[in-house]
Amino acid sequence: MDSPRLSRRLLRSVLPALALALATAGLVGSGGPATATATPMSQTAAAATTTFADEFDGPAGSAVDGAKWQIETGDNVDNHERQYYTSGNNNAALDGQGHLVITARKENPSNYQCWYGTCQYTSARLNTSGKFTQQYGHVEARMKVPRGQGMWPAFWMLGNDIGQVGWPNSGEIDVMENVGFEPSTVHGTLHGPGYSGSAGIGAGYTLPGGQAFADDFHTFAVDWAPDSITWSVDGNVYQHRTPADTGGNPWAFNKPFFLILNLAVGGYWPGDPDGGTTFPQQLVVDHVRVTTSDDGATGTGGRITGLAGKCVDVAAASNANGTPVQLYDCNGSEAQRWTVGTDGTIRALGKCLDVASGGTADGTPVQLWDCNGSAAQKWAVSGARDIVNPQADKCLDVTGNSSANSTRLQIWTCAGTANQKWTVNG
Repeated sequence: MDSPRLSRRLLRSVLPALALALATAGLVGSGGPATATATPMSQTAAAATTTFADEFDGPAGSAVDGAKWQIETGDNVDNHERQYYTSGNNNAALDGQGHLVITARKENPSNYQCWYGTCQYTSARLNTSGKFTQQYGHVEARMKVPRGQGMWPAFWMLGNDIGQVGWPNSGEIDVMENVGFEPSTVHGTLHGPGYSGSAGIGAGYTLPGGQAFADDFHTFAVDWAPDSITWSVDGNVYQHRTPADTGGNPWAFNKPFFLILNLAVGGYWPGDPDGGTTFPQQLVVDHVRVTTSDDGATGTGGRITGLAGKCVDVAAASNANGTPVQLYDCNGSEAQRWTVGTDGTIRALGKCLDVASGGTADGTPVQLWDCNGSAAQKWAVSGARDIVNPQADKCLDVTGNSSANSTRLQIWTCAGTANQKWTVNG
């Protein structure tokens, strides 16, 4: 469902050079008996590069790393939120156990004034504007959200050109939002010109069996490439968006964005806290990480070449589940641009290289499928340039040793033959 909220304006006390501009921003088959020894993809030169990581290690009570984050202060009239965002470590501090804790309290220790009068709550909001931006890649945060009516935690991104073009032309990518009256559901949403606020393009993800997101940590992520954004929770893909989804309006997401973390209290969408809401409430963040491949070009991945110098290719450039993965003349298309993740996945078009039905037999074909964290989607590279599925202990293989275009790829017992040799991002 779409996020039924108005713009989340950035606050008036951000870095002076951005303050005025940001005031109008929106928040919103073959082979013999040989077996290769596999090493994780993340240990190879072709592995995705970590461009931003905060594991929030440090003494309890410490403020966040100022080289990575700036802290916004002030209130937010646009959504009728109730909190005042404070500075330093008052409402955002490390817990000494590898977490950032953003705490919302029912208090006003400094007579803060909000749009509705004397503020009733305090909380915190952080962003990486002026410190870190990225165009494309895998963006994730592992977090445990608060609970209760009126709570509104979010992990999201804004276009770095917001000071020049304003919101919503800047674009907004909401990786995760949760509102307290939906304890089992989170939302991922896009906002841009012609599809902002309550008209944002999005979907929800609901935990099974009535579980609440506040009960445990979960990993919220987007995989972002040119003209493609895919959302997942704990590796489970629930939404994929392309320019075809914007109703003819401009796609505002092929440019650098910066990161934002915050915990709002009240507002048009979540509603205000009620008598059943207890304070303090906490958004606990285990890590924030951004990775991308090191192909040296766009940072969105690169080709994988094999037999006869041809490329690993997604048939017809389709991202439908079950689409064959094949050998084809290299042409530089997105169907041949693969991102190798530190989690062992190999991804293109927002989905994962997958062994069909989790098979382990020789000749099982490989395909494109929603990323789901299964062993069928885990791969490793040997020093001899084999790409191995550890579950099957078999190699990515060109069927019949044929270099003809559209030859299907499969898994087969590793033999060290030319049809099992691959150069990743080469």
